[in-house]
Amino acid sequence: MVSPGTALLSYLLTAGGKAPAVKHKFVIDYSRPATDGVFDGADFEKFLHDRIKVEGKSGQLGENVKIVRDGNTKITVTSNVPFSKRYLKYLTKKFLKKNTLRDWIRVVASSKDMYELRFYNIARDGEEEDEE
Repeated sequence: MVSPGTALLSYLLTAGGKAPAVKHKFVIDYSRPATDGVFDGADFEKFLHDRIKVEGKSGQLGENVKIVRDGNTKITVTSNVPFSKRYLKYLTKKFLKKNTLRDWIRVVASSKDMYELRFYNIARDGEEEDEE
């Protein structure tokens, strides 16, 4: 007996010759640090372009991965090959560490396909020390 998923895949392979391309679209919102002048989006875009690996090779994105900077607030990464959201978080944290921003900025998942860069909430820690 053939399962429905297998039948659909075999139909797609015989009809079109290829299985449908996998599309992944992830957004990194860096608007908060950018408004304070701490974060440079152009450098981050270049860093991602140089460091993202496709088929084991970094810097050779080709048509598989697209990196687009939307103004001075967001970077959108679109991929036609299997691509992990966690890999983007890893690269973002690596960029922050390289620019000595890791102590002040964190990477938070704000939705299923979006990361947001936020400052650590240091004001609360300072108030507690003053009360003691």
